[in-house]
Amino acid sequence: MFQTLINAFRNKDVRRKILITLGLLLIYRIGCWLPIPGISSEVYGGTAEGQTTNTLLYLLSSITGGALSNGALLAIGVSPYINASIIIQLLTVAIPKLEQWSKQGDEGRKKINKVTRGLTLFLAIAQATGIVVSWANTNSINAAVFGASTPTWVVAMLVAVILVAGSMFTMWLGERITEVGIGNGISLLIFVGILSTAGMAIIALCTQIPGSEDNSELFQLLGFLLLVILIFAFIVFIDLAERRIPIQYAKQIKGRKQYGGQNTNIPIKVNASGVLPIIFANAIITFPQLLFSLFLSTDNGFYVWWMTWLGVGTPIYSVIVGLLILFFSFFYAQIQFNPEEVSRNIQQYGGFIPGIRPGKQTCDYLSRISKRLTLFGAIFLAIIAIVPSIIFSFVLGGQGTLINAFSSTGMLIVVSVALEFDKQLQSQLMMKQYKGFLK
Repeated sequence: MFQTLINAFRNKDVRRKILITLGLLLIYRIGCWLPIPGISSEVYGGTAEGQTTNTLLYLLSSITGGALSNGALLAIGVSPYINASIIIQLLTVAIPKLEQWSKQGDEGRKKINKVTRGLTLFLAIAQATGIVVSWANTNSINAAVFGASTPTWVVAMLVAVILVAGSMFTMWLGERITEVGIGNGISLLIFVGILSTAGMAIIALCTQIPGSEDNSELFQLLGFLLLVILIFAFIVFIDLAERRIPIQYAKQIKGRKQYGGQNTNIPIKVNASGVLPIIFANAIITFPQLLFSLFLSTDNGFYVWWMTWLGVGTPIYSVIVGLLILFFSFFYAQIQFNPEEVSRNIQQYGGFIPGIRPGKQTCDYLSRISKRLTLFGAIFLAIIAIVPSIIFSFVLGGQGTLINAFSSTGMLIVVSVALEFDKQLQSQLMMKQYKGFLK
């Protein structure tokens, strides 16, 4: 990967795209630190520092690179766009009109993007409203900055509008990176947010090392880094693993030419669904907690019971998340891989799997392999979603920021985005070499 980066900077066009990408990412990080007018940073800063690691706002802040805890312009980040994209992707299978658009090429993709942007705006408004209500409950909204007679609800509406505008601006930045830069812009924004949160948490832990008498912070940091390297290596190994099904094509003679007679394979990834099952599972189980935090007080009996038994990090929460990951892994695998369609395409082009008859037997064979790989991938995701957080909690103790920064979702996103960015760079360099050869 480092050699790929060196070769990329040697090419003028690729270097320009990389610099544009870095510039847009820098603008995003600046927006994550610029405060919103009307937010009392002293009050909200103390409230954010006092939050436990199992609060939903704390988790959202760690994903956005601390923008939410800073009360910044881009506090919401790309989470509304991600949720909207997931919802539209699922509805594409259920709604015939969206499925028809998905098969119309660029024109259909533009129509789907418009629907996704509209849904992103709706979700951003809903999420901004919830965040403003949470800030109002903690007295973080300071109406005095606009004048002593300014009502609090007016400032709250202004803050909500700024949050929505910041979310849409973040979406625009991601689209521009995808269009004129390298890689998927939305994924890179999440990637930078997670790394910045982890970097700040590591720096905060390093500052505690000189004042430690027993060097406990130093051993915590070394043990944490060792565990992160091992888990990253395991994730990369599974993410690149695939089952290759051999395909042979029969020889066909048409006129004086011979066609077919080639051997190829169908690669099926072990973790084909990526991080989506974890995102779906966390979104479903944390949604009630979001509603309770908006409409119930923290001393409410039911709210206390829910946080005690089903809050983020509790044993029952981990079990439910594991079961939901298994369910969504199989659900997404059925959407992504259709054994009947693959079997029909193989038969139409005169291909067959050695030892398997074309038709129904091929379909059953592919279905059986897909289910086994999906089960293994789902177990892998469930382990990654539960075990690392438990291990980190033992190693780091109360360092909640590091635990959330290197959560299962965060680590999977970092690995997948880094591998995809490397592939994008290699494809860009390969394309430039082909152009030079043609000239």
